[in-house]
Amino acid sequence: MRARMALLVSGQVYELREVELKNKPPELLQVSPKATVPVLILVDGQVLDQSLDIMLWALQLHDPEHWLSDAEGRLAEMLAWVARCDGEFKHHLDRYKYPNRFGIETAEVHRLQGALFLTDLNQGLSRHHHLMGDALSLPDVAIAPFVRQFAHTDPSWFAKQPWLELHQWLSCFERSDLFVEIMKKPPVN
Repeated sequence: MRARMALLVSGQVYELREVELKNKPPELLQVSPKATVPVLILVDGQVLDQSLDIMLWALQLHDPEHWLSDAEGRLAEMLAWVARCDGEFKHHLDRYKYPNRFGIETAEVHRLQGALFLTDLNQGLSRHHHLMGDALSLPDVAIAPFVRQFAHTDPSWFAKQPWLELHQWLSCFERSDLFVEIMKKPPVN
């Protein structure tokens, strides 16, 4: 999701191939041995197979919405938010969402650990509409898809949490034209 949003906002021309992860095409395995998505093959043959790398590549080429704007020297802070999400939060999200994959009897501890990050996000959002200010930026777009997954794992529990700002932020993200556009499902190739 986040790679597609950055590609769309930056105006990059690309060919989207939707794949079924249960039936990975040989072409995917050939270009990216880790066989996860997304994978972006650049014109020069370079392969980017991390969504954050794809985001940064696209936005460094063209950033019309100023998602990477470092006018206040805050790029390191942006990347720190994303690193926390991609590291500790994603670790707990995966175990909360898919406990059976990890041999976990109860996902409760991982939900509680993930909630610590969400509490920090909520606090960060209490000062502004977005994580870095009043405009959407890299960490909002990079983190929101994972928060969405967490929220949709147990929607009734999530809705009861005292994260007013986080709930509003996620709702705005899910209703945004950008999110709606990238959620249109292309045919599977």
